[in-house]
Amino acid sequence: MEHLNAFLASYGYVAIFGLLMLGIVGPFIPDDTILVLSGLAAHAGKLDLSMTIAVAYAGSLCGISLSYALGRAGGIHLIERWPYAQRSIGKHMPTVERWFDRYGKWTLFFGYFIAGVRHFTALTAGMSHVNFRTFALYAYPGGLAWVVSFILVGYFLGDQWEHLRHQFERGAVVGLVALIAIAAAGWWWQRRRK
Repeated sequence: MEHLNAFLASYGYVAIFGLLMLGIVGPFIPDDTILVLSGLAAHAGKLDLSMTIAVAYAGSLCGISLSYALGRAGGIHLIERWPYAQRSIGKHMPTVERWFDRYGKWTLFFGYFIAGVRHFTALTAGMSHVNFRTFALYAYPGGLAWVVSFILVGYFLGDQWEHLRHQFERGAVVGLVALIAIAAAGWWWQRRRK
């Protein structure tokens, strides 16, 4: 995360735009973290809040539109023919298709908020031949809601971010120890009953 923070600090708005555009097309960039860190930078006065939101939104729109275009242009053929895409993207497609079948076009709006789903909703919409106007009607407002909410989380957490992060890490360690203890006790109890 420190490398990402340094990258954002060095390249500012260009980094936000590029990382979000690429992050939505592929699931290998932590989009949510980028948005929160951008909000933190705006809180610290390194970036302008409204410009940060505008640039992040533009990056997400370019990424989601590119993803839709790839799906429309035959993205499924790429997934079927390229082994790397089959392993990294193909395994998530059934989940996204179920979401898309169940929740329809609203998946384009709310899919932004679910990592893993966000990266494939536009691709699935393109492969399903959802017309562009319908796609834009649901996906673009969803992108705005996602960008604004995550940037504002970082902006309003501000100085509390490091404290909350340390508290979370400490809580995660305690939770992990408790989970291991419960699992060990359950295993011991199971063996004793047998």
